[in-house]
Amino acid sequence: MSTYPSIEDHGLIGDLQTAALVATDGSVDWFCAPRFDSPSVFASLLDAERGGRCRIRPVAEDYVSRQLYLPDTAVLVTRFMTDGGVGEVVDFMPVVGTAPTERHRLVRLVRVVRGTMEFEGEIQPRFDYGRAGHRVEQAGVDGAVVASRDATLTVHRIGDVVTHDGRRAGAMAPSGDGLRISGTLAAGDVTGVVLETGGAAPARVSPEEVEILLRETTRFWREWNNRSTYRGRWREMVSRSAMTLKLMTYAPTGALVAAPTAGLPEQVGGERNWDYRYTWVRDASLSVHALLGLGYTEEAAAFGVWLMDRVHESAGEGSGPLKIMYRVDGTSDLVEESLDHLDGYKGSRPVRIGNGAADQLQLDIYGEALEAIFVAVESGLELAHAGWRQLTELLTWVAENWDRPEEGIWETRGGAQRFTYGRVMCWIALDRGIRLARRHGRPAPVEEWTRARDAIYGRIMERGWDGERGAFVQHDRTDVLDASLLLMPIVGFIAPLDPMWLSTLRAMREELVSDSLVYRYNPSASPDGLSGSEGTFTLCSFFYVDALARSGFLEEAELTFGKMHTYANHLGLYAEEIGLTGEQLGNFPQAFSHLALINAAIVLDRHLDAGQDLVGPTVREAMRRLDEPGAGDGSWRVPGTPGDR
Repeated sequence: MSTYPSIEDHGLIGDLQTAALVATDGSVDWFCAPRFDSPSVFASLLDAERGGRCRIRPVAEDYVSRQLYLPDTAVLVTRFMTDGGVGEVVDFMPVVGTAPTERHRLVRLVRVVRGTMEFEGEIQPRFDYGRAGHRVEQAGVDGAVVASRDATLTVHRIGDVVTHDGRRAGAMAPSGDGLRISGTLAAGDVTGVVLETGGAAPARVSPEEVEILLRETTRFWREWNNRSTYRGRWREMVSRSAMTLKLMTYAPTGALVAAPTAGLPEQVGGERNWDYRYTWVRDASLSVHALLGLGYTEEAAAFGVWLMDRVHESAGEGSGPLKIMYRVDGTSDLVEESLDHLDGYKGSRPVRIGNGAADQLQLDIYGEALEAIFVAVESGLELAHAGWRQLTELLTWVAENWDRPEEGIWETRGGAQRFTYGRVMCWIALDRGIRLARRHGRPAPVEEWTRARDAIYGRIMERGWDGERGAFVQHDRTDVLDASLLLMPIVGFIAPLDPMWLSTLRAMREELVSDSLVYRYNPSASPDGLSGSEGTFTLCSFFYVDALARSGFLEEAELTFGKMHTYANHLGLYAEEIGLTGEQLGNFPQAFSHLALINAAIVLDRHLDAGQDLVGPTVREAMRRLDEPGAGDGSWRVPGTPGDR
């Protein structure tokens, strides 16, 4: 298992249609083309022997490596330090346009900045997750083509450097069913390769051409980054999270994938290994707040258009008008299959592609979708008549179906329940629909929606609240806590200073929070149909920061947020979960984690700027009493308010 780098030992590069992961040892361990959800070209993260990789590193075994992004860009630099010199591999993907294309270039520029260094490299593609055979063609001094039945990878050589000892740097030769490159470089020498999909013939690329591509790519990212309106306390973390979300956005449609990877485990050696290279209505809708909060209205509007297209296509049958997830082009063919020929990351099997949860009923997506549409319309997105008519039909369906058992936000496979969070978000869907109708004078059965909205509210307060626990619980047949309910005050369902909410927050702090890290629920207390355990959920940890700030616990919120920064990888990236020893778990990087970081930073900034004036002494006294015995048993009340809560 030592042949597998840690999940966190990677940086992300991309061209806004697909992406690649580059490890600190100079290996491209994951790359799919021509789209995020296409079959893999390199997938050694899922099988070190059969997955395929492109690795460039020093020949010397005794080296130290470090990674960084060029400031304010998605250009990744992996630096190698040895006794003889310092060299680096600069990895980037020139940004392509908004038209879908088969042509994608991954540039691997190799140079030495001090002393001398001997490099070696291997290019071993394995097409279609290692299922398709291939052959090496047109191999020569300028490069080669590696071709399978349905895909090709062209390798272009960079430069023609003659080194100090007369040898050519970057010499390329066939090696088995791949290619090998090698050479010794002195300070100032440049070589490397450009990997290109789409069927081009091999051609030598001059260092000057590569420098032009590098400058153009750098300029794109810096100009994009400079559009951010964020001026808060955590600019570097927020900026990196924003660029990570941008890297996971499919430019032709504006759809955001949940993660660029598939099959990375939530528990090493376990079975919780899913394919996240798709667009979840939930995840992408929540990103609208983050993007608008940073001033990226164009990206938020693009996703709004994509989402309205899905609403327009909705059929209103089976699992509801909307699917919970789609491919980036809006299609919904996500048949799940296991790749039994792959060992999985450090033996974590099965490796799954596709996603069988696509047809689940998850009622919360309607709230997240309507909140995203509501915010987008309030920010200037125009809603056409046809779109409003489809929204009306969708909301009428919600009004009629909000009380159905469902699978819930976490896509558990342990049976449908009436989840509290799903009901909260159905309330949000109807509330936002009512607001849109009234504010913009649109025709709608507002009275019907209002009756349903109020019924949902009453049901949550009656059955979602557990008086003995003094907390809102996962569903109406359990007393289990669920971190998704941290969103209740964030979306405006309950006031953040309501005693019922403060008591819930206290219960979560005692049961789900470990230092700054938050578990989404206790799987042993609430079986989810899967074996094994999982790490803490990074999304929920940032939700916790947000909820603390809104409820007035500013010192705790700021400290928790600071602790969460220590769990990021060396580049500021987060996977889905964090393990017991701080390791990243699950698909990487995770959009959910980064959008929640952005939103938490914005909210915490706002509350810190406002200071303690946000809450008066009476409320602060009530919050202090949360730590007293009996605070969650219903026997305490906010001083100066009538009745016990």
